[in-house]
Parts: sequence; C-alpha cells; structure tokens
Amino acid sequence: MSKPDPLPAKRLRRTNTLAPAAAPAAPKALSGKPQRHYAIIGAGMAGIACARTLVQAGHRVTVFEKSSQAGGRTATIDSPFGSFDAGAQYFTVRDPRFARAIDTVPGVCKRWSANSVQVLDAAGRVAAAGLPHREAHWVASPGMQSLVTTWADPLVKAGQLMTNTRVTRIERDSVNADGWQLRTEGPAGTQHVYAGFDAVLLAQPSVPAQALISTSGLDTSLTDALSTVAIAPCWTLMLAYPHAVRPGLTTLGPQWNAARSTHHRIAWLARESSKPGRSLVERWTIQASPAWSAEHLEDDEARVQAKLIKAFAEVTGIRAEPSHADTRRWRYAQTTHPLGKSHLWDASTGLGACGDWCLGHRLEDAFVSGLELALAVA
Repeated sequence: MSKPDPLPAKRLRRTNTLAPAAAPAAPKALSGKPQRHYAIIGAGMAGIACARTLVQAGHRVTVFEKSSQAGGRTATIDSPFGSFDAGAQYFTVRDPRFARAIDTVPGVCKRWSANSVQVLDAAGRVAAAGLPHREAHWVASPGMQSLVTTWADPLVKAGQLMTNTRVTRIERDSVNADGWQLRTEGPAGTQHVYAGFDAVLLAQPSVPAQALISTSGLDTSLTDALSTVAIAPCWTLMLAYPHAVRPGLTTLGPQWNAARSTHHRIAWLARESSKPGRSLVERWTIQASPAWSAEHLEDDEARVQAKLIKAFAEVTGIRAEPSHADTRRWRYAQTTHPLGKSHLWDASTGLGACGDWCLGHRLEDAFVSGLELALAVA
C-alpha cells in the first residue's frame, strides 16, 4: 500500500506550515465535548480499534505506522504458493462489542474447521484434544490481516493513516505548550515533525512504548506501569509443499489442521491451506516455543530455519523437502505477564497506551484495549 499524501494544513500541521491568522472555535464532538486531535502510534488491532472509536465519537485522529500498511501482528505474508498468517493464527469472540464490530464487515471473517485443536507430545503423537468444540475459531479472509486493513480503509481514504512512518520522539508542541508534536522518520531517512495534537496514544507492544517514552524524556505514570508487563518473542516458520496437490493427494502428514505441541522447539502448527478463502496448496505455519525463541532470538535466520524444519519433520512426519521456506522473528509476540487492566491513561499529560498486553495475548484483548482507551479519553 502506498503512503498517503500528507494531510492538508488545516488537518495536520507540520512545524514548517504557516498557522492561520485566527483559529476558529473548536467544533464539538458527538459527546458535546470540544473536538480533539489524537495521535495514535501503531496501526495494529488495538490502534485501529482506538482510532475507529474516536472518529465515531467525532474526534480527529492521525495514526502513525512504521510498516507499509495496517495490521501489526495479524500480518499476512504472500508467497508464490499462497499466503501465510505469520502472526495471529485465529481469534475467538467472547465480548459482545467485538462481535458487533465484526458484524460491520460482513463476509470478512469466517469460521475455521480447526475447532478442536490437538495437543501433541514431544514425538508428535496426539496426547489430548485441546480447545473445546463449543468455542468457534475465526479467521479473516483472504488473510488474518484483512480484518484490520478493512477497518483501517476509511482512515486511509481520509489521509489519517501515515504508513512507513516511525515515530522517534514525542515532545511538547513548539507552538502550543499544552499540546504535543511527534518527530518521525520515513523512507530513506526522511524526517518530519507533525504537530497540533491534544493527546498521544501508544498502541505498541509495551517494550517499544516504554522505550519511546524514555528516549523522549517524558515524565509520566505510564513508565512504571509498562515496566510490569512481560512479553515473549517468537520465531515463525512458513513452509509450502505444492507437490502435495495432485490427484488422490491433497495433504501431507497428519490429518489434523492445527495443534499445540510440547516439542521443545515448537509450540504451534497450523495447516494454512485448511483455512477458508486460502489457496489449496499445502502450506504450514509453525511457531516456535517462547523459551526456544528467546534462547535463539539473535541467531542467524538460516540456522533457525534449518532447526525448525527438522523439528517440524519430527512432529508431523513430513520429511519431504519444502518448495518454499520463510521465517519471521517477532520480538514481542505473546504476553506472559499482562498489565491487568484494559489500558493506561495519564490525563495530566495527555498520554495513553493500549494493546493486547494490557489484558493477555488474544486478538480480542487488543480490540477491547483499544476500544476502552478511546472511550476513556473521548
């Protein structure tokens, strides 16, 4: 997705833009409060849920995303043989507000047949049935990223999503001492300052959020709260076996579509081609265990890939050479110690934070966190 044009001066002020001679009276939001302009850092599930809610309440938002499009850890990676859900594998729906939000994009989310996730022992034998049949497993189609990008599309069209833009510093507005401005870095090292924000909301993993606050030299109660959160890394392996699709053979190895594993290297396996709306080419996504990922976090990618392919063969019995192999490292993948509440908001400074790490590690946790931060500040 190409980067949208910068917002016009009346919508988003950079420091090199002349301010109008006389500012008009601030319009009212739907709540009756003065309309505010929020900067949101991060365009994953939490950030987009937060932005959508604030826009619906009549406020202005500008979302900053370092990647080329929205999605965060719902990232879908394309290959010549079909797509892979490199991050979040599926989601469940327990909060009625999440269910209503999904209803706004009919046809995007579909039930996945892997309602009973198998639990494997270290040798790949089925040890027990995992999650119960009564809880549906949902995926977005044609890839997990589709739900977030669909929700983000109105922001893109309105010029409110700044992609390929990494925020490097948060500081007080040089014109309005009560407001905020952001220093950013774009492609090829280009730098800009965006100003005119009433509040800044960090929709990032807790560690980079804490680092940004620290490097910005900000004094806020968010710092101590963020330090209590722990998030484990994850190496993800993606494999394709197009030679499995031929008359009389559509799959290789096990006849289940998803499993949790107790193998010391592997925690999760999913047959991507079993998900609705995907290519039928046999494809697998394998997520390494948190402990093994942490131990090998800085290893060479090729070495990690070779070790995980070997472990995949041990667990599934699939020893054929894949036609395609790719890996992705997530430094902040799964919350191991959550914050314990849905969001952080420091009203005295106008700084807030949200993310799945507030409540857990489920995709729905990210949605609820972003939603409730928006409701708290709107």
